[in-house]
Amino acid sequence: MLRIVSVHPHLHKEPIDKVVLDHDARHRRRMALRGESGLEFLLDLPEATVIPDGAALILEDGREVEVKAAPEPLAKITAEDGPSLLRIAWHLGNRHLPTELLGDQLRIRRDHVIEAMVVALGGTVTHIDAPFDPEGGAYARDRGHAHHHHGHHDHDHGH
Repeated sequence: MLRIVSVHPHLHKEPIDKVVLDHDARHRRRMALRGESGLEFLLDLPEATVIPDGAALILEDGREVEVKAAPEPLAKITAEDGPSLLRIAWHLGNRHLPTELLGDQLRIRRDHVIEAMVVALGGTVTHIDAPFDPEGGAYARDRGHAHHHHGHHDHDHGH
């Protein structure tokens, strides 16, 4: 079976196939995958890596498979002002819940117990379907982008 030997944040060429993965599947070291066109391959990385939406999985023969983040059932949390949202975020963090922080909103996996707590704290909960990219993953991704765009070895972009 073909092996994936590395992951890049962006495609470099036309992908030969595409896989749609939810958040948990985008943070794995080793698993067998099947692309939408039926290509079967094995993700086999030295360590568990967060794979961002739009990333390229590089096959051992150099071909690339595109990764799309699958929409998941999430709860979008908003509040009337920043301090209220911050207080809710603190309560979520205190429970070690994977939370996506988006400035004016928080996103978590749907959980009726937590959603009731949020409402009790004065928040508003809306059910949405969207890719889930909680904070740990966002940090790794942003660091990768910053390095990619501002690294010393990057001479193709004029600044």
